[in-house]
Amino acid sequence: WRGREQAPYSTLVPSDEVTVNYRHGLPVITLMLPTRSERCQFTVKPVVTTVGAFLQDVQREDKGIERAEVFATDGSKVSDATLMEVLLMNDFKLVINNTAYSVSPPVKDKLSSEHATEMEDIKSLVHRLFVALNLEDHQIRKERELLQKLDHLKGELLPLEQMKAKIMDSADAKTSRLLWVGLALMSTQGGALAWLTWWVYSWDIMEPVTYFITYGSAMAFYAYFVLTKQDYIYPHAKDRQFLHYFYRKSKKQRFNVERYNKLKDDLAEVEESLRRLRQPLHLRLPIQEISDKD
Repeated sequence: WRGREQAPYSTLVPSDEVTVNYRHGLPVITLMLPTRSERCQFTVKPVVTTVGAFLQDVQREDKGIERAEVFATDGSKVSDATLMEVLLMNDFKLVINNTAYSVSPPVKDKLSSEHATEMEDIKSLVHRLFVALNLEDHQIRKERELLQKLDHLKGELLPLEQMKAKIMDSADAKTSRLLWVGLALMSTQGGALAWLTWWVYSWDIMEPVTYFITYGSAMAFYAYFVLTKQDYIYPHAKDRQFLHYFYRKSKKQRFNVERYNKLKDDLAEVEESLRRLRQPLHLRLPIQEISDKD
């Protein structure tokens, strides 16, 4: 509503000259066209039609109307942007040229339950029609957007995937080389202990040596647990060493691991969205086709 503005009109016509009735759940405003001298009915959609649109319809119907405005009962002008649903909640004055018509809409709460039920049925039907007519276009448009985003993400990931493959090959080669070096050292240690036991010294001398070697190995494994909070299990130790080489090589090659992971997460999210969008229920396939796909 706008600020108060006194309505300059010369004649006030009784309310029966302009009537408001509800037909099929919609308000029908009946009024006398001044220059054509005939009564005309205007059916409005209260939830979407504004006061300005209604007044334009009245002026289009009668070209002799130079002025059409709506005022509240206290004299304040009603904004053209006000919905007709709001206007019809209270009495108002319709001014056409210099004539003011007093309008008293029927109270909406007093409408019959039959009309209210019919109005709800109409709203439900309109909603179903809108979904039926626009759902397929929305799905196609959404699928096109997701496919474009998918191609963009794959284009960004391609050079990163190639760089990652090279870094992984290098880290895997270093890890394998370290494992073979460990095997070679353990073999050398076993051979040296056997040589010292049978050819150089006796078992009485070598037994304490092997004990301290075993005790030193246990200390090394315990230190590994203290530092990593993990047991020394060979597959886990291998994976840990692989990641160590991988991140060190990534830093040298300026491979952004965080950006790569973010792109992979975005790619998985887009693929999941496409999968949900293409599900049979979303595509509205017949029941037989859905059963065949299952």
